[in-house]
Amino acid sequence: MSFVDAIKSGFRNYANFKGRAGRSEYWWFFLFSLIVQSAASGFGSAFGNLASIAFLLPSIAVGVRRMHDTGHRGWWMLFPIVNIVFAATKSDPAANRFGPPPPPKVL
Repeated sequence: MSFVDAIKSGFRNYANFKGRAGRSEYWWFFLFSLIVQSAASGFGSAFGNLASIAFLLPSIAVGVRRMHDTGHRGWWMLFPIVNIVFAATKSDPAANRFGPPPPPKVL
């Protein structure tokens, strides 16, 4: 998944906690949110706080879908070290209890 597709998917599914999100979708969206929040905080704490609030729900949703993609429940997002390990692991190539794998995107 490309950078732009990951951002679109993250905001299009901003409150979707079902299904799966691939590794590239999760990490591209994470990078984008980190860049935007850093840039917004450079303009002042009010802008930084506003950006953080704007990215809160979409970040949680894409994180939960990423946990689903690795075959784990979304509650693992509450444990930071485990969350990073699971987010970095490869996806389940076949369908799991959370649904079929995300379709590959053609670049």
